[in-house]
Amino acid sequence: MTYRVIPVEPFDYVVFGGTGDLARRKLLPALFHRFCDGQIPAGCRIIAVSRRAMSDDEFSAAAREALDRYLPEAHRDDAQIDPFLEIVSYVEVDAVSDKGWSDLANVLQSGADKVRAFYLAVGPDLFGEICGRIGAHGLVTPQTRLVVEKPIGKDLESACALNDAIGEVFSERQIFRIDHYLGKETVQNLMALRFGNVLFEPLWNSAHIDHVQITVAESLGVGTRGGYYDTAGAMRDMVQNHILQLLCLVAMEPPDSLDADSVRDEKLKVLKALKPITEDNVDQVTVRGQYKAGASGGDAVKSYIDELGNETSNTETFVALKAEIANWRWAGVPFYLRTGKRLADRISEIVITFKPIPHSIFPKGSGTVHANRLVMRLQPDEGVKQWIMIKDPGPGGMQLKYVPLDMSFSETFDARNPDAYERLLLDVIRGNQTLFMRRDEVEAAWIWTDPILDAWKRAAKAPSAYTAGTWGPSASIALIERDGRTWHEDTV
Repeated sequence: MTYRVIPVEPFDYVVFGGTGDLARRKLLPALFHRFCDGQIPAGCRIIAVSRRAMSDDEFSAAAREALDRYLPEAHRDDAQIDPFLEIVSYVEVDAVSDKGWSDLANVLQSGADKVRAFYLAVGPDLFGEICGRIGAHGLVTPQTRLVVEKPIGKDLESACALNDAIGEVFSERQIFRIDHYLGKETVQNLMALRFGNVLFEPLWNSAHIDHVQITVAESLGVGTRGGYYDTAGAMRDMVQNHILQLLCLVAMEPPDSLDADSVRDEKLKVLKALKPITEDNVDQVTVRGQYKAGASGGDAVKSYIDELGNETSNTETFVALKAEIANWRWAGVPFYLRTGKRLADRISEIVITFKPIPHSIFPKGSGTVHANRLVMRLQPDEGVKQWIMIKDPGPGGMQLKYVPLDMSFSETFDARNPDAYERLLLDVIRGNQTLFMRRDEVEAAWIWTDPILDAWKRAAKAPSAYTAGTWGPSASIALIERDGRTWHEDTV
């Protein structure tokens, strides 16, 4: 079985920050895969932009090195690299001066009738500056789109200012605020499972679901992102965007269609229905942590402070919290969220735990009857497991066993699992905003997040230490266990 390739119109993709890490690790490989699958038609151009002095040939060599480095050999068609690089070019442009902008305008002039996408793979402090110069140099056409990466601000005030600056040049329908988690296959399958099967949606409420867990765990530390991370922390870096977006998809009401605004309207309602976490209850429902020296993958690793090279820091590298949604569907159902660096494993998953059976008919000695669970694994080994009770085969009487109905995407589908960026980059060209955040979503997420950050700041309490290679501070275990529940840690 192979996936269906849907053609797109000819386009120009202009990548600001074209020599940076994101472009090399994700954007170029994703576009290369789409090229190999025949989804990038003749007449398309990929134009890398950066302030670095570099010729087309030098950038072509750097792009080739990136494809060699970041594409597994089994998924790299070497015969397609040269044809792909023929549509790739480079323009030297300074984002904060007029240097190079006329050169970029001259390059784009020949493609004025095509879809034109500007991808800002740069820090958010440059978003307003670049957008202003794009507008001033007359580079915006009716077919133009703008793609911006997180973080969209560091709080509500800065997010509004950033959105205002972008909005002065681009209309909301032209702006694509990307969250690559929304492009993952398992996230898309959450929509298919809920709204394509009568089996699940009638049970998707507080009458049948006991609680929900969302975990985004990383085994690596901050690495080269220490400078950015120490000003952000796990709350801003992961919870405010990725995790809240996953929560919205789990909790939203069925939209009337997959139209972008229909889906985003329902997600916005979830964000607005989140119960506030403030100074009054922040200690009861949130946990902050910071990793100390330990071991990861059998190797000794440094503490966050040592990796950062500072003497001290109150930045959290781990967050766990209990969120609640104040509406009829989810009243009384806790959503336990956790994310962190230097944890025991790299894993991202959504776990829906259903309520236990009201009465057991099975005799003592048959085994424990566990509650059903639906586990959606985002990474690694994307797939879906439905944990159910069955009889253990054999003549030994009624012996119950808790087993998963397991659908691994790699085993079920005879096709390479596309990276999330592959879908999202071409959704931009299609003009499909379903998997991108709208301005009011971003700001609603900050309205809920800001009081938590403010409460932590006023408390001036250091994050709880946890040893690298574990599942975080002991307080995060207490957070869920005092409700009579446990974190799901199945890695089978």
